[in-house]
Amino acid sequence: MDERPDPDRLLKRVQADEESAGRGRLKLFFGASPGVGKTYTMLEAARQRKKEGWDVAVGVVETHGRPETEALLEGLEVLPRKVVPYKGVALREFDLDGALSRRPRLLLVDELAHPNPEGSRHAKRWQDVEELLEAGIDVYTTLNVQHWESLNDVVAQITGVTVRETVPDTFLQRAHELEMVDLAPEDLLKRLKEGKVYGGEVAGLAAENFFKPGNLIALREMALRHAAERVDAQMQAFKERNAIDEVWPLGERLLVGVTASPMSARLVRAASRLATRLKAPWIAVHVETPAFLRLPAKERDRVVYNLRLAEKLGAEALTITGEDVVDEVLDVARTRSVTRIVLGKPARPRWRDWISGSVVNDMARKCGKIDLHIISGAGADLSRRPPPEDGPPDWSGVGWGAAMVGLSTLICWPLFRRLDRVNLVMIYLLGVMWTAYRFGGKAAVVASVLSVLSFDFFFIPPSFTFAVADAQYLVTFGVMLVVGLLISTITSRLRQQTITLRGREERTRALYKLSRDLSETPDTRRMLETAARQLEEFYRRPVLILTSGPQGDLSVGAGDPAAFGWNDNELSVARWVFDKAQVAGAGSDTLAGAAGLYVPLKGIRNAMGVLAIRPGDPKALMNPEQLQLLETFAGRIGGALESTRMSEAVGRTEMQAEMQAIERPSAGTALRIGDFLTPSRIRVLPPGLPGDRVIRELVARLGLPNPGRIFQAVMDREKAGPTMIGPGVAVPHARLEGVSGLHAAMGLSREGPVHVWVVFVGSPANPRLHLAFLSCVSAFFQDGSRAEALLGLKSGKAVLDYIRQAEITLPS
Repeated sequence: MDERPDPDRLLKRVQADEESAGRGRLKLFFGASPGVGKTYTMLEAARQRKKEGWDVAVGVVETHGRPETEALLEGLEVLPRKVVPYKGVALREFDLDGALSRRPRLLLVDELAHPNPEGSRHAKRWQDVEELLEAGIDVYTTLNVQHWESLNDVVAQITGVTVRETVPDTFLQRAHELEMVDLAPEDLLKRLKEGKVYGGEVAGLAAENFFKPGNLIALREMALRHAAERVDAQMQAFKERNAIDEVWPLGERLLVGVTASPMSARLVRAASRLATRLKAPWIAVHVETPAFLRLPAKERDRVVYNLRLAEKLGAEALTITGEDVVDEVLDVARTRSVTRIVLGKPARPRWRDWISGSVVNDMARKCGKIDLHIISGAGADLSRRPPPEDGPPDWSGVGWGAAMVGLSTLICWPLFRRLDRVNLVMIYLLGVMWTAYRFGGKAAVVASVLSVLSFDFFFIPPSFTFAVADAQYLVTFGVMLVVGLLISTITSRLRQQTITLRGREERTRALYKLSRDLSETPDTRRMLETAARQLEEFYRRPVLILTSGPQGDLSVGAGDPAAFGWNDNELSVARWVFDKAQVAGAGSDTLAGAAGLYVPLKGIRNAMGVLAIRPGDPKALMNPEQLQLLETFAGRIGGALESTRMSEAVGRTEMQAEMQAIERPSAGTALRIGDFLTPSRIRVLPPGLPGDRVIRELVARLGLPNPGRIFQAVMDREKAGPTMIGPGVAVPHARLEGVSGLHAAMGLSREGPVHVWVVFVGSPANPRLHLAFLSCVSAFFQDGSRAEALLGLKSGKAVLDYIRQAEITLPS
C-alpha cells in the first residue's frame, strides 16, 4: 500500500497553519442557560493560567452581584471600562482600544453575544473579540446555547422566547476550544430560588417563563449534543491536519454497503440488529459506479428502496460517486471513524472473482484495523442476472447503428482511392462513437462489428468478398474491433452519466428554486401559492397544499380543488396522513384507493399540513427516488410554514406592544423626537402624492444603504396593520437586521387623510428604543394643534426648531 502522504491534505494543513499564524486562540465556555456557572468556570480557568505565569487581564466580566463570582476577581487585573453616554444614561462598556493597548496574553470577555451601544466601533461584542484575536490576543468568553445563530429558531420554538442577540456560526466554528459547563435543571432551579441567578422580581418572572423544567431539559440536551458534535468535528479536523488515516475507536460506529443485490435488504436489517446490540450509530453507503448506471431501472430502484429502509431503521444514508467501490467506502469509513464494516457474502462462482475481482477480498486487504463483518445470504435470491425488461426490446438503436455504418461506407467510397485505408478506419470509428453516445452500448457493439465487416468487404482486396489477401489486415480488423468496442463502452457510459447528471441537476434546480422562493416570501398565503405553482410546473399534475388550523382542522391553503377532484373521501385520507405523519394514498400500501398521493408537511416539532398530488400513473411517484424527492419538497414547505407562522406570532406580539405604546404613551421620558431628525430629513410634500410614494421618498431621506429593502420592509409592516396614531398622523415603520440605532424622517402635507408622516426604522436588537420613540410620537401629537402648527412652517429647520421647543414643554 502507498504510504506517501496525500498532497491535498498537506496543502490543507499548510493553509490552515498560515491562516492561524499570529492569530489569538478563542475558548468558549458554553452552557444551556444563564446561571449554570460559565463565568465562574471561566474565572477559575483564568486564575489557573495566571498561576502558570500567563499575563491575564479581565476586559469585562458580569458578576450580576454574585459574591462567589466576585471573589474570583481578586488578584486578577481588571481593565478600566469605557463610559458611553446613551440617551442621557452613562453606560460602562468594554474598552476595546484599552485592551488592544494593554495587549495581555489572555483576556477575559464575558457574554459574547452582548450588543454594543450605538456609536461603538462594532455593533456586537463578538466583533470586538474578532479584532482581539486578529491582534494575537487569546480570549476566554462565555455563551449560552440560545445565542448560537443556527440554533436560535429551535430555541424559540422550545421556549417561546425569541432571542435577538446571536453570534454567527462562521465565527463560533473557528473557536479553538469549547468547554461545556453543565448543571442539572433541578440544581439550576434551586439556584434561581436562592437568588443566585437573578434577584428580586426578575427571578420570579424567569421561573414563570424561560426557566421551566421542560425548557431547561430540552436546552440542556441541545447544548450537550452540540458540544459533542463540536468535539467530534475538532477530532476530525485534527486527524485531517495531521494526515491520520487510522481509525480511532472512540466509540462503535457501523457502516453497511448497499448495492442492487436482492440480498441488500437482508444486509441492512442485519446491520440494524448489530447496531442496536452495540448501541452504535450506523451509516448505509451506496457507491454509484459507471456499472450501476447501466443497470435496469428496477435494480436502481432497489438501491433507493434499501437506502430508505436503512433510514427507517435509524441509519444515515449516503450515496457517493466513484470508480472503485472499496476505496470510496473506506474513505467514508476513515472520515467518519467507522469501527465495523458490514458486507454481504459473495454468491457468485470463484472464477468470476479471479476475472473481475472481489469486493470482500479487496476490503479485507485494505481495511486495516476496521473490523469486517460478512453476512451470509442463505435463503435469499442472490442472482445478479438483470430482471427482464418490461415490454419488447427496443431495436431502433440497432437499426440506426446499421444505418450509420452504411453512411460511413458511402463517405469512404469516393475517398478510398485518395486516402490511406487507415484514415477510412477513423471514419468508421467516428460513426461507432456517435452511435454509442446516441443509442447506447447495444447499438454501438452492432455498429462496431458491422464496421469491421463493411471495411473488409468494400475496401480490402479482393473487393466485395470477406476474403483477405494480406494476412496483416487481420491485425487491423482486430484492433479496429477492439477500439470500436472500447469507444462504444466509454461513450455509452458517458451518455448514461450525462442523463443521470441532467436528472439530478433538474431536481437540484427545482429544490433550490423552491427553497429560495420560500425564504423570500414572508406572507403565508403567498408562500403556499408559490410552492403549489412550482410543484405543478415540475410534476405537471394537480397539487394541493392543506394546512392545519388552530383546532387541528385541515383546509386547502393553495391549489385548485376542482382540478384535483377534491371531495370528502380525499379529505379523510389527508386527515389520516396528518394525524399519523405517514405517506398514504394512490400507489402506496396505505389507503391506495385514494385518487391522490398524500405526504405530510413535517416541521421540526410536528406536522404543519399535507401535500397532495394527483399522479397520472399511481405507481409513478412511488418509485423510491421520486418519493424521496417528494418528501424533500414537503419537508421544505413544512419547515418554511412553521418558520413563517412563528415569525407571524412574533409579529403579532410586536404589534400588540406597539399598539400599547400608542394607546398609553409615556410623556415622561428622556427620549426626544428631535434627536432623531435633521432639517434634511424633513420635507414639505407636493400635493396629490400617493402614500407609497411618500414612504419611498422619506425612506430615501434616511440616508441608509439599500433603501429598496427598507421600503419593502416598511410596506410589509403597513400591510400587517394600520399605523395611524391620531387624526392625520401616520407612523410607517419597521425593524430590520443590520440597522443600528433608530433613524427617522418626516413629511408634511396639507392634502389627503394624512397630514404628518413620520417614517422610522430601528434594530430588532433594541425593541425598547423602537417602542419608546413610537410612544413619544404618540404623546407629542395627542395635542392636535401641534400637527396644524407644523403644516404652517416653510422649512425643515423651522419644523425641527418647533418640535424641540414643544418637546421641552412636555410634563415630566
